[in-house]
Amino acid sequence: MFSKLKSKDSKAKLSAAEEKHKAVSENNELILVPFTEPSSKSKILAENELDESQKEKYIKVYQYFIKDDLKVPISEENHKHKDESKYEGLLDSEKAWLTRECFLRYLRASKWDYEEAIDRIELTLAWRREFGINKNFDGDNEVNGELTAEENETGKEVILGYDNDSRPCLYLKPGRQNTKPSQRQVQHLVLMLEKVIDFMPSGQDSLALLIDFKAHSIGTQGGKIPPMNISRQVLHILQTHYPERLGKALLTNIPWLGWTFLKIIHPFIDPLTREKLVFDQPFPNYVPIEQLDKDFGGDVNFEYNHEKYWPEMLRLADLKKQKYIKRFEKFGSKIGLSEVDLRGNADELKYPLPQL
Repeated sequence: MFSKLKSKDSKAKLSAAEEKHKAVSENNELILVPFTEPSSKSKILAENELDESQKEKYIKVYQYFIKDDLKVPISEENHKHKDESKYEGLLDSEKAWLTRECFLRYLRASKWDYEEAIDRIELTLAWRREFGINKNFDGDNEVNGELTAEENETGKEVILGYDNDSRPCLYLKPGRQNTKPSQRQVQHLVLMLEKVIDFMPSGQDSLALLIDFKAHSIGTQGGKIPPMNISRQVLHILQTHYPERLGKALLTNIPWLGWTFLKIIHPFIDPLTREKLVFDQPFPNYVPIEQLDKDFGGDVNFEYNHEKYWPEMLRLADLKKQKYIKRFEKFGSKIGLSEVDLRGNADELKYPLPQL
């Protein structure tokens, strides 16, 4: 499995990439590829400790998913109708997704109702299977970089830098829209969410969205709001299948049409998500300038070049996922391992598996 991957020099490649970023930033040269690590000025907040009730509920979720005979639905419709004759056992890639932090995210999103959390996790597993993103690596998934490459030819979504809390930043630039509304647009957004998650450092499991509504000459579909069916599908995916993943959303250059769109979708946005939205505030307040695009007040002279950025972003994301899976296998390929350990470097687990 993992032995087939060429991962021997992944650490060296990442180090070289970091050095390249440092050199070109100091000389104000163009940066064409993502950053691979947070700025030294960024921090990672300590995790809040669980109380005894929360620990008990976590254990119940953990116990449910480590059952040897566990099978889960293969689609959202299958989950809805509970037709267990179609259920299938877990793949190793799905076990690697079922981490300690995954359980905690769904528990928090379910207000610590452990039965609801279990049901929601199963629903997401079913959706990931149906959508085509339940495998470990880009080339193994139905929704991948090759399928969605055309969607990003204008750089309308870009992973670049980390915010003050070491969240990887995903820029959304609707003014660079180059395609008409379609299912592939949804697939493209999901792909970028999956990739930005790969860029998360050890100890951070949320991301920052930096949304710029400014019109751009390169966009061919500007001035239009997405159809309601596409918008509602995207909101459903974000709220249902990526709970607790949004740490901060910064929105700027919002035109009248953008405010209208936000007003339309506002009822569908989870109240907790609304609290994370920041409107028309300076981005340098939230992102170190050495990792912030100069268009938003930073020092990074970034220019989107699809032929250079796209393959490199996919390569770096795969390198990070290779490390994650290699450590998952090193620690026994167990459900419930911590993302802190899987993204870290220590030889011993910071968060050992529960002793039942």
